[in-house]
Amino acid sequence: MGETNQPPPPPVVAPPPMAMPMPMQPMMGPPVGAGAIHPPHEQFHHLAYCVHSNPSWIQVAALAFLHYLVMLGSTVMLASAIVPAMGGNAGDKARVIQTFLFMSGINTLLQTLIGTRLPTIMNASFAFVVPVLSIAREIDSNDFANNHQRFVHTMRTTQGALIVASILNMILGFSTAWGAYAKKFSPVIMTPVVCVVGLGLFELGFPQVGKCVEIGLPMLILAVVVQQYVPHYFSYIHERTTFLFERYSLLLCIGIVWAFAAILTAAGAYNHVSLKTQQHCRTDRSYLMSSAPWIKIPYPFQWGTPIFTAGHSFGMMGAVLVSAFESTGAHFATARLAGATPPPGHVLSRSVGLQGIGMFLEGIFGAPAGSSVSVENIGLLGLTKVGSRRVIQISTGFMIFFSIFGKFGAFFASIPLPIFAAIYCILFGIVAAVGVSFMQFANKNSMRNIYIIGLSLFLGISVPQYFSEYTSSAGRGPARTNAGWFNDIINTVFASGPTVALIVASVLDNTLEARGYESDRGLSWFTPFLHRRKGYSDPRNEEFYSYPIRVHDFIPSRFL
Repeated sequence: MGETNQPPPPPVVAPPPMAMPMPMQPMMGPPVGAGAIHPPHEQFHHLAYCVHSNPSWIQVAALAFLHYLVMLGSTVMLASAIVPAMGGNAGDKARVIQTFLFMSGINTLLQTLIGTRLPTIMNASFAFVVPVLSIAREIDSNDFANNHQRFVHTMRTTQGALIVASILNMILGFSTAWGAYAKKFSPVIMTPVVCVVGLGLFELGFPQVGKCVEIGLPMLILAVVVQQYVPHYFSYIHERTTFLFERYSLLLCIGIVWAFAAILTAAGAYNHVSLKTQQHCRTDRSYLMSSAPWIKIPYPFQWGTPIFTAGHSFGMMGAVLVSAFESTGAHFATARLAGATPPPGHVLSRSVGLQGIGMFLEGIFGAPAGSSVSVENIGLLGLTKVGSRRVIQISTGFMIFFSIFGKFGAFFASIPLPIFAAIYCILFGIVAAVGVSFMQFANKNSMRNIYIIGLSLFLGISVPQYFSEYTSSAGRGPARTNAGWFNDIINTVFASGPTVALIVASVLDNTLEARGYESDRGLSWFTPFLHRRKGYSDPRNEEFYSYPIRVHDFIPSRFL
């Protein structure tokens, strides 16, 4: 058979290799954390009025009266804590409250005119409880015919100790030593200090609310709802409605809950409860209205000639020093909430020196405790968004007026303390949160800063709590040496949260890797505010802290 021509078989073609799946490309978007980044701001943007701007006179008067009411609560609390231990009765307590209010008005006016010039109210300080109670314990009641004589003798001894101890703050302030110390501050230091300025007073908050929860808790809830939520629901009616609720709601809430407490009292709700419950809940158990005089002007040496003893004077110096520490932290919080720059070192120096003069006057006029910055009024600046200096200066008129016309002052002083404590829960919290805001000016991701802030904050709360619990159980502080004055100093200094926090933070921040970390510490932003050298200090300092009149020709510049 012949061969046939057949076509060649088709070439074998290898199958194409399977395509490998391409990796999925991530969707392009904003960098991680971009939505959480907020640039630092030197001032709060929602303030309606700063230090040197003023609302209308009607608003000034209403806010000034509100500031008076807020500081009145802590004044009554302090008098209630020390006067009975000194042997005083309801009439003595009323006179002490009058003296506290009178001197608060004088010292606040001095500070706002020639002190820091910040809108801070100077009020009687709880730092003086330890030395005052120590003096009261050492005076034997058997040496006197009655408790009133013992009270007067204790007052005279306290007066003498306060007069002598006040010289310490005058020296620290007018020698500019305090200003030199303040120049070592940084945002890393101020964060825990200002936080503890607010948190350290937690015992005046809900623990006091719980002593009459049926009054204190409604006040707390009502204040939050009316001040924060109601304005948003009524904003569609009129813009003025919103600002009225935001700014003056506390006055409305105090009136409503106070009336509620009066109804409970009149209805006999507290007729068959314990005496302590009656004292905290009833509106007629303060006995201030019946014991306060109609007109009484506090005058020098109203209790008699001061009694000077070296031991009590040294013991009182611990409280005087603590008041300087606490006021320093409070001034930084005030500056933030009032729209001012951080207070420079020389301003803090003259403030501490003037505070010493104020304590000297308090000793002369017969106040059993010195003064420091009122923390609750700082929180009120943030709550009302009004940091006007004029408001605080007008409030001194209410303090002095109600201190002279005792019956009128006693009427408002008879407000149940749980109502004030509910307000303090809000105001102290605002101040503590202001301390957190200082961290924005430092490196928040630095483990060094986190260590310093965390340790200072924790010790600033934990150490005073230990001293408080020890004192409550043992009746005396942990320091128990043969030198009573030394015990008073130790027990007073370490019972103060801001003092402990400031000491710990200052030591750590200025010794732990201090050099080379200036930017992480926030000094590049903070330092120009603390100095006054030309070309180096921030020029805005003069806007907030300069005197209202030219006094440079009469007083050396280092004291200004």
